[in-house]
Amino acid sequence: MVTQEDVIELAKRRGFFFGANGAYGGVAGFYTYGPNGAAVKDNLESAWRDRFTVRQGNMEIEAPTIVPEAVFEASGHLDGFDDMLVECPECGESHRADHLIEDNTDIEEAESLPISEVEELIREHDLRCPSCDAPLGGEPVEDFNLMFETSIGPGSGQPGYMRPETAQGIFVEFPRLKEYARNRLPFGVTQIGPAYRNEISPRKGIIRVREFTQAELETFIDPEEDEPPLHEVEDVEVTLYPADEQEASEAQSASEASSAEQSSADSRAAKPHDDGEAASTDGEAYTTTVGEAVDEGVIGSEWVGYYLGVAQGWYERVGVDMDRFRFRQHLPGELAHYAADCWDAESEVGGDWIEITGFAYRSDYDLTKHAEHSGESFTVFKQYDEPKTVERATVDPDMATLGPEFGGDAGAVADALQTLGERDPDAFDAAEVEVEVDGETHTVDTDVANFSVETVTENGKHITPHVVEPSFGIDRIVYTVIEHAYRADEVDGEERTYLALDPEMAATDAAVFPLVSNDERLLDLADEVTDGLRAAGLSVEYDDSGSIGRRYRRQDEVGTPFCVTVDRDGVEGEGPDTVTVRERDSARQVRVPMSEVADEIARLLDPEEDRAFDALAESHDEIETDVETA
Repeated sequence: MVTQEDVIELAKRRGFFFGANGAYGGVAGFYTYGPNGAAVKDNLESAWRDRFTVRQGNMEIEAPTIVPEAVFEASGHLDGFDDMLVECPECGESHRADHLIEDNTDIEEAESLPISEVEELIREHDLRCPSCDAPLGGEPVEDFNLMFETSIGPGSGQPGYMRPETAQGIFVEFPRLKEYARNRLPFGVTQIGPAYRNEISPRKGIIRVREFTQAELETFIDPEEDEPPLHEVEDVEVTLYPADEQEASEAQSASEASSAEQSSADSRAAKPHDDGEAASTDGEAYTTTVGEAVDEGVIGSEWVGYYLGVAQGWYERVGVDMDRFRFRQHLPGELAHYAADCWDAESEVGGDWIEITGFAYRSDYDLTKHAEHSGESFTVFKQYDEPKTVERATVDPDMATLGPEFGGDAGAVADALQTLGERDPDAFDAAEVEVEVDGETHTVDTDVANFSVETVTENGKHITPHVVEPSFGIDRIVYTVIEHAYRADEVDGEERTYLALDPEMAATDAAVFPLVSNDERLLDLADEVTDGLRAAGLSVEYDDSGSIGRRYRRQDEVGTPFCVTVDRDGVEGEGPDTVTVRERDSARQVRVPMSEVADEIARLLDPEEDRAFDALAESHDEIETDVETA
């Protein structure tokens, strides 16, 4: 099984990614993408944009990465965007408390536990500092806000933060974006860009970093009327790990641990299924269809179910191994402050499950909060098909009375009276009414409130849209795609490592080699082939360094799907000049006329074409003797 060390070593050696600022010792949590990694990441982002922006008919924006403090006061990030930190009393190193528990116990989602329980688990399991092995039991666990703070402007300036997600850049611009959408729901807005989180303990390469790339889609809907095209994905098979199954699994693990403690070291009680009976399916992920999961209420939102189905096809497209993939529902303690229901897409890498995407039904939380804090309108006017005659409660308080009596709170009291009139008109039947402003109760004479009910004709109403959000972690998906593509086999008696990347994801479409580097004619023809492939819009690597076998191995390791070799046999005989086209995964080679090679490789790379290498081999001569050994 491929290990994290295998992937990171390959990534560094072949220019996928490596720790940034190495000349100055580096800083944990920051990585540079090398030439191959940057290309794969760009390909992944392009595939995402194609599926979630272009094909969905959504708009794309690019918002600033530095955001004023007021935005995060409204969104709740200043109060609730925290991780659990425990500090070592000996060496002073800080650690994610929930990660320590997950790494050293059978508990999978310690993030969902309250701090008091986390502290107890650290004590109970005698967890120690990973840096110096000092005991951490009894040390306080505290919330640590993950946002990077900065100042906007000279001096102390205006307080601001590096954005911890791209979503808020979409929400705060909703008043303008709705105009671009002609005030029609539903509509979606996407954004791909960097986000920043001051992780307590960055680890595992680009899996947990402090600067990363998100691709997010915010779909704004009318919750009373808008329905997703669920029929498009209702038959898509998905692997689900719902909250109740996770709780059953944790209960089973606790039961087995308890039994093991009561048994001797050689007791068979620690192997409950070695009697030949099938293991229980309680507490496990299972496969179903999107339609069935929505019908049965396992997925609570049709919109979330729809996006799980759409995303499933996209993950397959970019090369995620579906045997190492699942959708896991958030436990109640994990739910973000804005989420009514949330599922994570998770991939298995290095023996661990990691989140690569979150799917959340955010309701109207974000737009309501920004409306309250900014004073702007974050609603959409919904036009009725026909005008409606309705009774509307109105309050027209005597401000000459409210002003002297309530001072600076007079306006807020008037607003509270209007809200009360809309919510509970009968409250104004009494001589006095009570309203609450900032936690303080105020009493107002009913005649001062001037309450009345009027019959009016309405052409529509203002509604605050709800939001459905798929949020993709691009870096984690890049890592997943690389690890899931990692292969090892043998070619001509030699061990080989290669990346079986989907051609759409590969950093280079094709590599061109002259078989030998001391033949001017081969060198010139190899240059000609390279120019022709590039003119066809392909990404091409030219390499004449080292043996042909080593050049193949280099391209195999970076996942280049096809190599083109110019050799003497193809250019010295009668008839048109030919080259060999080698397919990465099988190492098979076919001889193709040089004039046709650009068209043939473009066809092999085209996802709309039949890309089977067999078709090329049937129409051209397959080489029995491997050019690699020539």
